[in-house]
Amino acid sequence: MSKQNIGSDFDDFLEEEELLEDTTIVALKRYIAYEISQKMNKHNLSKSKMAKMMHTSRSSLDRLLDPNNSSVTLKTLQNAVKILGGRLKIEINFEEATA
Repeated sequence: MSKQNIGSDFDDFLEEEELLEDTTIVALKRYIAYEISQKMNKHNLSKSKMAKMMHTSRSSLDRLLDPNNSSVTLKTLQNAVKILGGRLKIEINFEEATA
């Protein structure tokens, strides 16, 4: 490791390697899948029952719960969160570039 990387931010490293965006997407999807799975377990909901409550197919729910599958719609996500008693909140931050 070069001295320039010692003490640098890991996000900076990922950005330099052009991996930050993909890594962030994977981490976020894994978090979403984990949280929804945990809430389903807490409410004793099977995948079949949850899919029925969402008025969707089991395969659609499987895509939502698959941490490696990023093809999920906001509508599906919103529906799952609502059924589990939550509220979907999405935040976007545009950081001002500093000179």
